[in-house]
Amino acid sequence: MIYVTKNRTRRDGGAAMFQFYMPTQIQFGAGKAQQLPSLLKDLSLGSTLLVVSDKGVVAAGLVTPILDLLANNGFQVHLFTQVAQNPRDADCLVGVDAFHAVGAQAVIAIGGGSAMDTAKAIALLAKTGGTPQEYVDGLRSYESTYPVVCLPTTAGTGSEVTRSSVITEATTHRKMTLKHNLMRPVLAVLDPLLTLSVPPAVTAATGVDALVHAIEGATCTLSTPITQAFGARAMREIIPALPRAVANGQDVEARTLMLQGSLLAGLCFGNADVAAVHCLAEALGGLYDTPHGVANAIFLPHVLRFNAQAHQSLHADLGRTMGFAQEADADELAVTKLVDGIAEYTALLNIPTLRQLGYVQPSDFPRLVELAFQNGSTPSNVRPISKDDYAAILEATYLAE
Repeated sequence: MIYVTKNRTRRDGGAAMFQFYMPTQIQFGAGKAQQLPSLLKDLSLGSTLLVVSDKGVVAAGLVTPILDLLANNGFQVHLFTQVAQNPRDADCLVGVDAFHAVGAQAVIAIGGGSAMDTAKAIALLAKTGGTPQEYVDGLRSYESTYPVVCLPTTAGTGSEVTRSSVITEATTHRKMTLKHNLMRPVLAVLDPLLTLSVPPAVTAATGVDALVHAIEGATCTLSTPITQAFGARAMREIIPALPRAVANGQDVEARTLMLQGSLLAGLCFGNADVAAVHCLAEALGGLYDTPHGVANAIFLPHVLRFNAQAHQSLHADLGRTMGFAQEADADELAVTKLVDGIAEYTALLNIPTLRQLGYVQPSDFPRLVELAFQNGSTPSNVRPISKDDYAAILEATYLAE
């Protein structure tokens, strides 16, 4: 077993002091979405609800049946769909106005990470006031929030059980992470049937996002034995299930395993942190609006290679856990198999390289480096990482075939 403590990794069987907090009620299983009215009534959240989703999820036909279900059971529902792929601070403030205009008492998120993060931000700002920047910059304290209920329609972000909401500051492209235990949803309803219509490319990208959550949550400096256990189980479920879900979106078993893996990964990093892969991915997403899972997949093998130079045995164990390496492999070989295996795995999922995106300019690298280094998760990377290190990783990623 690998034990990761602040700024160092131990393999001596001991564990540092740690805590784990999980107030979210989790309801998991095919058809669970049909139980939403009774679950809400049990929680006594109120009858007037702001439902946050994006236009793509609405167009896929996933939202209207849930709205009708709620309305037929006595709830007043109001739909808000001003949700960007990478949520914007301005949209959250519009959502706050919508919340107050209808007299909502709780927020229901139906969608992927963008909808859930937007919903969390709306609930916080509607209750306590201010802007996302004020919380991130320490100018306003987290005091209270309206209740949030999440129904994820992708298997990726794990936002339904985390304390975080990632919002882009539109004027600077800075990715801001609102983070507090108050922001954890009160209820997460995970119904694999809501994920069946997700297109292959989105399935692949969100699935790799979940995988990175598991990897970074299990290995970062804030990892604990509990997050490591969640992360290891998530990796073992995601690696074989994701290609199946991409190949056949109607494979209910694969979709169920992916949603479960995403949930476990959310429980993993949501009680630890992410690290350098996410810092680079969020920089790329903030500057170019690159889908978050795609950005994570692009940087993952290169950050793994960088981190493994200082923590070989840790990354050898990752390779074995995910099945890229064998138990009998020496650590050096296991690390090589991990890095090569991840690169081949994402390529088989048809995730493009950095250059294949077609819009990333080397002239923007200094800005990307600065955004990544400023990210609050940079100190959580298992190997200390500097601006020069980020620049070298960016260059290697851009030159990779």
